Amino acid sequence: MRVEQGLKRVRAYLGGSVVVDTVRPFLVWEKPYYPTYYLPAEDVRASLVETGEVRRSPSRGDGAVYDVKVDGAVAEGAAVRYAESPFEELRSLVRLEWDAMDEWFEEDEPVYVHPRDPYTRVDALPSSRHIRVEVGGVTVAESSRPVVLFETGLPARYYLPMTDVRMDLLRPTDLRTSCPYKGTAEYWSVVVGDAVHENVVWGYRTPLEESRRIAGLVAFYNEKVDIFVDGVREERPRTPFS
Repeated sequence: MRVEQGLKRVRAYLGGSVVVDTVRPFLVWEKPYYPTYYLPAEDVRASLVETGEVRRSPSRGDGAVYDVKVDGAVAEGAAVRYAESPFEELRSLVRLEWDAMDEWFEEDEPVYVHPRDPYTRVDALPSSRHIRVEVGGVTVAESSRPVVLFETGLPARYYLPMTDVRMDLLRPTDLRTSCPYKGTAEYWSVVVGDAVHENVVWGYRTPLEESRRIAGLVAFYNEKVDIFVDGVREERPRTPFS
């Protein structure tokens, strides 16, 4: 586990009230994939009411669980304090459950899903590489005007204009996912003959500013379809999305 002092102003809201407002957040990598915010207790404006529950962590120690109360709203069990943690930095901090809060802000910009990792970068670059996508042996997309999105720790994603995709083979689904770097994605399944390849295509109609170049484009899971780049089939990568 890694602990690092952050530099951004961080705020969380519940029921329209400020739960925390700090310029001294700590980023804690409880998992290797992304950090969690731990916040100075003195910057928490909500009432924290101890529940008597204890959450045990092999790395952080025993954490006392609190309800978070503001005028007109309660988030039960949404705060934890590790007052006797072996990590001295954590002892005066409060961990808030991300999804229990209504809104999070980094500076004045809303942020979704989890804090942005300062060591993750997203680059969306226009390219002239020829991309062909096969699903079940059928060419579903072919384009020489992709935008290639490079995101730390993930394979390159090829975002293609919808006009270069066989939209007649795509079926919209109800799945929606959010990303703190790109925004909210909608999904499609690909139907080839009698086979339905579920949720292998996604796109961001209104991505966040840093990923605006992929607006209105769609990408295919490299892990689940066959992608040919300049005529060469790429190996399917092994990722958490495989």
